[in-house]
Amino acid sequence: MTPELFLRLALPSPLRRSFDYLPPEGVDPRTLQPGVRLRVPFGRRELVGVLLEVADHSEVPADKLRPAIACLDNAPLLPAHLLVLARWAAAYYQHPVGDALFSLLPAQLRQGVPAAFRHERLWVARSSESAALARAPRQQELLALIVRHPDGISLDAIKALGYAPGLLRNLAERGLVEAVTRELQPAAGAAEGELLHESPLTLNREQQEALAALAESGDRFGAFLLQGVTGSGKTEVYLQAIERVLKQGRQALVLVPEIGLTPQTVGRFRQRFNVPVEVLHSGLNDRERLDAWLKAREGLARILIGTRSALLTPLKNPGLIVIDEEHDGSFKQQEGFRYSARDLAVMRARAERIPIVLGSATPSLETLSNAQSGRYHWLQMKSRAGGARPPAFELLDIRGLELDEGLCASLLNEIGRHLARGEQVLVFLNRRGFAPTLMCHDCGWIADCPQCDAHMTLHRRPPHLHCHHCDFQSPLQPACPECQSRNLNPVGAGTERTEESLARHFPEVPVLRVDRDSTRRKDAMAKILARVHQPGPCLLVGTQMLAKGHHFPRVTLVAILDADAGLFSADFRGMEKMGQLLLQVAGRSGRAETPGRVLMQTLHADHPRLRTLVEEPYEVFAGQELAERRLAQLPPYSHLALLRAEAISMGRAEAFLQMVRALVEPLCGPELVLLGPLPSPMELRAGRYRAQLLLQCARRGPLQGAVGRLALLLENNPQAKKVRWSIDIDPQDMF
Repeated sequence: MTPELFLRLALPSPLRRSFDYLPPEGVDPRTLQPGVRLRVPFGRRELVGVLLEVADHSEVPADKLRPAIACLDNAPLLPAHLLVLARWAAAYYQHPVGDALFSLLPAQLRQGVPAAFRHERLWVARSSESAALARAPRQQELLALIVRHPDGISLDAIKALGYAPGLLRNLAERGLVEAVTRELQPAAGAAEGELLHESPLTLNREQQEALAALAESGDRFGAFLLQGVTGSGKTEVYLQAIERVLKQGRQALVLVPEIGLTPQTVGRFRQRFNVPVEVLHSGLNDRERLDAWLKAREGLARILIGTRSALLTPLKNPGLIVIDEEHDGSFKQQEGFRYSARDLAVMRARAERIPIVLGSATPSLETLSNAQSGRYHWLQMKSRAGGARPPAFELLDIRGLELDEGLCASLLNEIGRHLARGEQVLVFLNRRGFAPTLMCHDCGWIADCPQCDAHMTLHRRPPHLHCHHCDFQSPLQPACPECQSRNLNPVGAGTERTEESLARHFPEVPVLRVDRDSTRRKDAMAKILARVHQPGPCLLVGTQMLAKGHHFPRVTLVAILDADAGLFSADFRGMEKMGQLLLQVAGRSGRAETPGRVLMQTLHADHPRLRTLVEEPYEVFAGQELAERRLAQLPPYSHLALLRAEAISMGRAEAFLQMVRALVEPLCGPELVLLGPLPSPMELRAGRYRAQLLLQCARRGPLQGAVGRLALLLENNPQAKKVRWSIDIDPQDMF
C-alpha cells in the first residue's frame, strides 16, 4: 500500500512556519513539483500557497488536515535553484518563508492569476459568404476585412480603420463573425547577426582590461567590483560585456537603484541592442509586471532591467548580472522582508554559475573590503573616458559670511561666469521644499509634526506644511497658533527656495528643479532631461536624484550648498554616505571637453575627513573609514542585527525590548554583544513611539543562531502581540 503523502506549503502569513495539506481531490501528489501554486483553505478564507515539498509524514494528525482546493500551475513558477535561494534568504533575514517568497513574485501571481501572457479578444470570420449583405455594403467591406485576417483582428484595429462597432454587432447577429480569446504571444528576439543597432564605442586601455577580465570568467561564477571614477565609461563596459553574453544566446539582468534612472538606462540599452529589453519596477501596473516577468522566464526578454524587486525574476538562460551603483542604500529593502538585493544577487550568481559585476565610483565599504581581501575581483578605472579630465574641487569657507538664501557671493559670481560662457551649472541641495521649517519670530513657535519628532517642511507650490517622514500635511495658517503673530518666517533653504533665488539672480537663464515634487508627473523627468540636452545655458537645482547615473555633458560647474551634512551623523555609516553622495554629485561636472569645477560651501573647511574627500582618491577616504570601523569592530568587521519595536503608548516599545533582552541574554555566548534597548534617534514617527535593541557579533553563526531562536520565542509571546516588532539583519538604516 502506497504511504500517504502530504503537501508542505509556504503561505503569505506572518507565522514562521510552513503548512501541511492533503493533495487536491483527484491529484496524484507525486506529479507535483516544488514551486507550483495551490489554492488552499485557510481558516474562513482561501489563500494561494507555494509548494515547498511533498512529504511522507506530518506532525499534524491526518484527520486534522484539510485538502488543497486546486493546483494552479503545471510547472514550478521558479526554477529549483531560485526557490532554494528564496528559502535561504528567508532564513538568513529571519523572515517568515511564505511572506518572503510571495514578496518576490509579481502581485498577480500572488493572487492566483494564471502564469500566462495576457489574453486579447479577437474577431474571426465564421463564413465568407456575403450574399446576405447585398444591401449593406459597409458590412460587406468589414466582413471582407475580417476574412483577410484568419488569425483574428482586434476591435481597436477595426475602429482604427473607420468601422463602427455596430457593424460588427450586426455581423455577429447574422452568425458571420465571432469573438475568440487568445493568449498574446510576444515576438521572439532578433537573430544573432542582428544584435546591435549601433556600433560599440572604442574602449580605452582601462576599459579594455576590465572587459577582458570579465571575458576570462567565461561561464563560471565570479564577483567583480568595477570601480571607475564618474565618467570613466562603466556603462560602456556593461554594454560590451552584455553583447558577448547575448552572442552566446544568454540573458542579462541589470539592477539599477531607482525608478528615476530606469528610463535613461533602458533608452541607452535599446539604442545599442536590437533585442527585446524588458523593464521591471514598481511604476508598472500589475499586468505589465507579470508580462515582463514571463518574458524573462521564457527567454523572450534578452535583457531585463529593474530595481530591487526584479532580483529573483527567473531567466531561462542567465549569463550575467550587473548591479549599477552598488553602494546605493535603495538596494536594501527597509520594510517587510528586509533583504539586500545586492548581496542576494551575488548569491544568485553563485547558484547560476555566472559572473556578477558590482559597479560604482564610490563602492560601499563592505564591497571594497571584499575586493581588498580578494573575495571579489577588483577592476579599477581611474581615468575618464574620451580624454575628459576629473573636476577640480574647491571648498568655500562660509563662516562669518552673509548668505543670500543660502548662497554666498563668491559662489553666485562663479555661477554667473559659467552661465555667461553658455555653459550649464548644477546646484545641489539635498532638501526639497521651500524651507526646512516655519518659525514665529515673536514667540519662537516652530511648525512641528504632530505625529513625529520632526519639523514640518514648508512648501510654496502649492502652499502647505508637509512632514517628509510620515506624509502628514496641513494648510498654511496666516498667524502663529501660539501668540497669533503674523510674523512667521521660513527657516533655512530647500530646493524650491533656491530655485526662486537663482531665478531672481539669473532671470535670463532657465532654472530647472529636479526633486520628488517636480518629477511626480509621468514623463516629467524625461522632459527636464530633454531641456538640459538642448543648446544654451541653464541651471539645474536638485536633490540626490541628480547624483546618480546622469550624463550632463554641458555641465561645467557643480555647486554643493551644504557639504557638511553627514560630518557629525549619529549613524556610523553617516560619513560613508556623505562621501559617496558628494563625489557622485561632483562627478556630473566636466564630463566632456570643457574641464569641470566643484565648489562646496562649508562651515568646516578644515575638517580632516572632508579635506581627504576632496584632495585624495576615494580609496584613501574609504581606507580611513575602514580603519575606524576595524578599531570599533563595526561592519564589515562584525555583523549586526537590529530589533525594532513601536507602540502607540510611550515607553511600551522600550519595555517590550527590555523583556526581549531578558529572553535573548541566555541564548548569547561570550561573542554576542547587546546594546540597548534605547529610544530610536527619531523616537516618535507616524504617531508611534519607537525603540531598538542592537545585537553585534564578530561571526555570523552565533548571531544568526541567537536571533533565530529569539524569533521563534517571540512568535508565541503574548507581549509581542501588543507592539509592532521586526528584525533587520545587516541593517543599513539605524534610524
